[in-house]
Amino acid sequence: MQISDVLIPVGIFAALGVLFGVLLAVASKVFAVKVDERIPAVLENLPGANCGGCGYSGCSALAEAIVKGEASPNACNGCSAAGLRKIGEIMGMEVADPVPLHAQVKCSGNCHTAVFKYRYEGARDCIAAERMGGGDKVCANGCIGLGTCVAACKYDAIRVVDGLAVVDTAKCIGCGACANLCPKHLIAMIPAKSKYDVLCRSVENGATTRRQCAVGCISCRICEKNCPAGAVTVNNFVASIDQNKCTGCGICAEKCPRKIIKRID
Repeated sequence: MQISDVLIPVGIFAALGVLFGVLLAVASKVFAVKVDERIPAVLENLPGANCGGCGYSGCSALAEAIVKGEASPNACNGCSAAGLRKIGEIMGMEVADPVPLHAQVKCSGNCHTAVFKYRYEGARDCIAAERMGGGDKVCANGCIGLGTCVAACKYDAIRVVDGLAVVDTAKCIGCGACANLCPKHLIAMIPAKSKYDVLCRSVENGATTRRQCAVGCISCRICEKNCPAGAVTVNNFVASIDQNKCTGCGICAEKCPRKIIKRID
């Protein structure tokens, strides 16, 4: 075998490699999809947690939606005030500083206080359990407590204690990922400055609630009648607090016979 028998095929393959490389380079330029330069700029100012609390699959998707005008520049609850201002500059609009929020589970019915209708032994997922007759608690608005919200939280700010989800407000950044996934819609995003809240969302009358949970709101209106600021109201058999009116005096919590109005630490 002569050396030319080896060098010629090698040379041909090398030439073909160079040719295909050039063609790919040209094709990448010709068929390149132009990306709006504002998208990476907006993305740089988002938290990067990809928590999904904004309703999009991640920060990249949100950045693209903001630039396209499909999402508000302040759609990310976890974005810093400085980040929002920068996004506003990029988009050529003024963005108000965010109101700090944190998640609050509107339920007090744990394993010891709620009445159960059956023993659930399926997948450890609230969404799956909710499909089984609304979950194992008799109260249709009771926390299922299987931790779907825990799995959704990127900040380790929520855990399940005695069958009830509990938020660590010191860790919660208010992204809303847990609230978006809760099948009972029991997790609300409230102002971080809030001092008290009603931890129940039962909409049954008082007599029915008493049979379903030892700590459910019975719509007695004692809290409403005793609030000096007019911040507490009872509608659809459940009390709620207007956090914009609440002064944090704590009278409602003191008067509540069911002790479901709690101070938020």
